[in-house]
Amino acid sequence: MADNIRIGERLRQAREAAGFKTAKAAAVSLGVSYPTYSQHENGTRGIVREAELYSRRYKVSLDWLMRGKGPGPGEDLLEPATVTDVPRISWVSAGELRDQDGVTDFSEYPTEPAIDLPEGEWICLEVEGNSMNKISPPESIIFVNLRDKRLVSNALYVVADESGATTYKRYRPNEEPQFQPASYEEVEPPRFQGAIRVIGRVRRSVINM
Repeated sequence: MADNIRIGERLRQAREAAGFKTAKAAAVSLGVSYPTYSQHENGTRGIVREAELYSRRYKVSLDWLMRGKGPGPGEDLLEPATVTDVPRISWVSAGELRDQDGVTDFSEYPTEPAIDLPEGEWICLEVEGNSMNKISPPESIIFVNLRDKRLVSNALYVVADESGATTYKRYRPNEEPQFQPASYEEVEPPRFQGAIRVIGRVRRSVINM
């Protein structure tokens, strides 16, 4: 238990150095449930399974996090973790992105924090329904790179049809339609109207607890 408490204290130091004022904000961006993350910081639960994730995202050495040896926060490891405030838009607004004259100014939208997103133009949306619950249960937040529209088999995308209806699906080039659910339940594939346009590729899915 004493070791877990010391590890939790180092985890807190790393989190604060990465710019997160609260454990809850860090948990959301890391995709770890808040109760679990909170137990990691207060030392009531070991972090063996998540230790590599934390060290990588917080830019500290795994040895420092687990044993107090090696580079800690700001000690010549890598650049500090980058926290990006990503606009959180509605599915209706996402559908408008299919047009060149659609939504382009996201400054008035609320935001969700995300750690170390790759270069791109990002939005996020809250998942509705069970059609993608193998990957993103209802109320998950998905992060979408608007600059990444290249189709890759089994990759995840937000797409819109000519009516403006927007959906989140997995790309299956050998099926019809090519954008299919990924659900534990029997869910019908979407019925698209006219041409399909890719809004962007989904590169991260997190659950707010």
